[in-house]
Amino acid sequence: MPNEVVISGMSLITSLGLSLEENWNNLVAGKSGVKNITLFDASTLATRVAAEVPKEFEDLSRSLIKKRAASQMTRVTRMCVTAAKMAVSDAGLDFDQADRARCSVIMGVVNTGNSSTERDTTPQNTVFKTMTNSMPAWISLEYQLGGPNFAINTACASSAYAIALGYDLIRNGQADIVIAGGADSIINFEEIQGFNALYALSVANDPPGKASKPFSKDRDGFVIGEGAGVLILESKAHAKARNAHIYAGLAGHALTSEGYNIMAPMKDGEGMAQTMELAIKNAGIQKEEVGYINAHGTATELNDRYETMAIKKVFGDFAGQVPISSSKSMLGHTIGAAGAIEAIITSLSLHHGILTPTINYHEPDPDLDLDYVPNVARPKDIRVALSNSFGFGGHNATLVLKKYIS
Repeated sequence: MPNEVVISGMSLITSLGLSLEENWNNLVAGKSGVKNITLFDASTLATRVAAEVPKEFEDLSRSLIKKRAASQMTRVTRMCVTAAKMAVSDAGLDFDQADRARCSVIMGVVNTGNSSTERDTTPQNTVFKTMTNSMPAWISLEYQLGGPNFAINTACASSAYAIALGYDLIRNGQADIVIAGGADSIINFEEIQGFNALYALSVANDPPGKASKPFSKDRDGFVIGEGAGVLILESKAHAKARNAHIYAGLAGHALTSEGYNIMAPMKDGEGMAQTMELAIKNAGIQKEEVGYINAHGTATELNDRYETMAIKKVFGDFAGQVPISSSKSMLGHTIGAAGAIEAIITSLSLHHGILTPTINYHEPDPDLDLDYVPNVARPKDIRVALSNSFGFGGHNATLVLKKYIS
C-alpha cells in the first residue's frame, strides 16, 4: 500500500510576519504587506511598491545561522534556511531519532537573489551565493541528511513542484521525511524594470496596500512579494509513531506542461483546467468534496480571467459554490516561494476552519462571477482544498490537501 503523506511542521517568512502565528493572524485580518520599496531607490520605476519582508528578519536570521555560513548565503538563501529551521522546530523533529538516509530536502528556487540589492558580496563568496542548489544543500548540511537534496525551477510553480515531488518520495516509500518549500525575492531594479516592460506589474503605487487586486475589474498586474515557506512532509505512520502534531494531509497533486507560450497561459484556461482535473483524479476525490481553492490569483488580466474559466470548466454548475481566494492580494507574488507559502495558508485554512480573504475586491468584474471571499475572512469547515500554482513557461501545479482527522 502507498504511504499516506501528512504535514507535521510549517513556517512562514513574509511581508506579514516572521512566524506562522503572526502571518496567520494578519492574513485572517485581511492586512496588506505591500509598502513602498525600501531595498533600493525605485523612484525612476513605474512600479515603486512591493511586499518586503520586515527588517527584523536580519536579527532572526543571525540567531539561527552561524556567522561564517551566513556570509556565504544571500539574503534569500538565509530566508530559506531560517524558515527550514523554524519548520523543523515546529515539527518537533529530532534527526538523531530518524534514519537520516531517508530524509530529503527539495526546494523550489528560481534564483538566489544575488542581484543588485545584495550586500557584502565578496569574490570568494560569489559562487556560493549564486548556486541555486545552495538552499537545499545548506539545509541538508545543517542536519547531516543523507537522502536526496535538490532544487527545482519551474518559475512561479517551483515550490509547489517541490512539495509534489516530496509527496512522491514518501508515497513511494523512498523517504520518511521531506523538508520541502522555497524562498525568493526579485525586489531589485533590473527585474522590476523588466516586468514593467512586459506590462505585468501593477503601477497603482498610491496607496501601496491597494495595489494588488486579484479578480477585480480594475486589476492592473501583480505586485512583487518576497519570503519563504517550508513544510515538513512525513509519512503518516512515521509521524504517528513519534506522536507528531499533524496540520493536514497531502492527498495528491498534478504537474503538467502547457507547451503553449513562454508567458501567456493557454487560451480560456484549458491548461489550468486540465491540471485541476488531473489532480482531483490522482487524489481519488470527488469534485463535490472540494470546499476551497487557494487560487494562483495574480491580479493580471489573463490569469484571473482564465483561472476563473478553468474552475468553471472543472466544476460546472458546482463552481459557484466553491469559495476561492488569492493570498497574493495581501502578500504579493512571491514567485518561486508562492506555491509553498500558499500551500501552508491552505493547510492552515483546513486546520482552523477559516478561509483567508481576497482583499481590495471593491469593483467586481462582471465576467468573473465566482465567490472570491471578498475582503473579509470567512469561517468554514472544509475537508478538501486545492492550491493552484501556474508559472511562466506553462509550468502548472495543483496540490490537493485534506483536513486531518486523527
